[in-house]
Amino acid sequence: MSDLNLAVIGNCSFGALINRQARIVWACLPRYDSDPVFCSLMDGGENAPDRGYFAIDIEDFARSEQRYLHNSAIVVTTLYDTHGSALEITDFAPRFKQFSRTYRPEMIIRRLRPVIGNPRIVVRLRPAMEHGARRPEVTHGSNHIRYVIPNATVRLTTDVPVSFVLKEIPFIVEQPMTLFLGPDETLSGGIEETGRDFVERTIDYWRDWCRGLSIPFEWQEEVIRAAITLKLCTFEESGAVIAALTTSIPEAPGSQRNWDYRYCWLRDAYFVVHALNRLGATRTMDDYLRYITNVAATAVNGHLQPVYSITLDARLTERTESNLSGYRGDGPVRVGNQAFEHIQNDVYGSVIMAATQMFFDVRMAHPGTGRMFERLEAIGEQAVRLYDEPDAGIWEFRTIAKVHTFSAAMCWAACDRLARVAVHLRNAGRAEYWQDHADRIHQRICDQAWNEKLNSFVDCYGGEDLDSSLLLLQHMGFVEATDPRFVGTVEAIEKYLKRGDFLLRYAAPDDFGTPDNAFTVCTFWYIDALAAMGRRDEARTLFEKILSHRNHVGLLSEDLDFKTGELWGNFPQTYSMVGLIMSAMRLSKSWEEAF
Repeated sequence: MSDLNLAVIGNCSFGALINRQARIVWACLPRYDSDPVFCSLMDGGENAPDRGYFAIDIEDFARSEQRYLHNSAIVVTTLYDTHGSALEITDFAPRFKQFSRTYRPEMIIRRLRPVIGNPRIVVRLRPAMEHGARRPEVTHGSNHIRYVIPNATVRLTTDVPVSFVLKEIPFIVEQPMTLFLGPDETLSGGIEETGRDFVERTIDYWRDWCRGLSIPFEWQEEVIRAAITLKLCTFEESGAVIAALTTSIPEAPGSQRNWDYRYCWLRDAYFVVHALNRLGATRTMDDYLRYITNVAATAVNGHLQPVYSITLDARLTERTESNLSGYRGDGPVRVGNQAFEHIQNDVYGSVIMAATQMFFDVRMAHPGTGRMFERLEAIGEQAVRLYDEPDAGIWEFRTIAKVHTFSAAMCWAACDRLARVAVHLRNAGRAEYWQDHADRIHQRICDQAWNEKLNSFVDCYGGEDLDSSLLLLQHMGFVEATDPRFVGTVEAIEKYLKRGDFLLRYAAPDDFGTPDNAFTVCTFWYIDALAAMGRRDEARTLFEKILSHRNHVGLLSEDLDFKTGELWGNFPQTYSMVGLIMSAMRLSKSWEEAF
């Protein structure tokens, strides 16, 4: 049965998921939101067809071990058989500097090495096309096999006998072997030599990248793994940041909450680049600012969608793919996301908060200019117009519209940051203009979103329900952590949304009923709130608990089962990995304290 004990490989052009038996079960080519070439993760259930994966199966399988090479995005899986033999499989996507550019082809490299005895294996390469509807046409030569797929024909070049792959013939591995699966191009060098060169250069790239991170003293390995995973969810060509690599992994069994997360939510992306920037990975911030600059330049009258494709396409028309049965057979499988049509007014604050970095961080390759400020002002005007208008909110309700407190507060943040930028630009008139709007919006939210009975801010104007996004009021600077109103809000959330150790995002019924599982990032927000309020011991204890629920290679999905701790929801979830980084940085001892 499928689970989310998966490792991620990629190179900021595409990504792939590999299970504990070294089977590639999900990969979209040539980019994150393409038709999946490997789709078996989303084609489960009792009668699942035998297609959509790339397996290196050892005969008489006994057990496996899987890990990342230190400070890298390279996965090593060791398969053991019942006779004591073992095979090591090293999987990665090449990424390194070449000719003063970053070389990141849509290529998966699998290096095989016998480590004990004489392992006997079968290579099963079964790509799919049209979301599992058909298998590709196959042609071959002496050292390669071509799989003809519309817009993504791939070529396997290998020193494994081609006939063994085509006919899935078992064979003994007596020496290292390499399989290149990538563009339909002839490999320019020798197979073994190129594989060895690529893995060494890719290791060097990732370790050099990690050396540039400003990590906390505690939880270093956890933070580095989270940071690499966030980097793997960026599309370097445009600067976009995707929410997750997958589509339609349910938030909970049978919930129908199956969504396609392979796109760039401006809100989620802000949190990702904010976390990476805190770690010193400024190049990702530069790339994303390039992305949102292009978004802002095309915004008509300042209007922004909450989500765009990784190549800035605005229309993400949602459809169901009936040829895929779903994760564990729990469909539907959706492609596209209706959220592009939603009104989500918090997006204006997300863009402006991200762009503010351009004006204050001297490390930025492209500092903010007066022209960029003018573009941001157009977005700010939208925030002023819409801050107390109903919207779908941060949780993207499909049939429920309210004046959501989080959205209104993010509109306040848009005006607040514009005022700060104007001061930085020595434009006193615009600073006063935006500060006046910020003050007015702040007062309106405090009047309309405070519930005396609950002693808490609530989810919407005049509301009586809570949601975990209220924990971010302190993060965005709307209130201080010591403000009695924030303290009361945290206490109310503890009472109404905490289940055991972890938090629901909200408890009120929505379009699909009542949520069942913990929304992982909300627990991290709660941890941060506890720490900010001075409850650090509680925060550290809870942080360690949620770390224990990461999968075997240190990754998190969107949701957690309250009872079993099993991972659910799209994977790996950038929101969750951001939460881990930010909480670790807040809670860790300083380097000075440690010595």
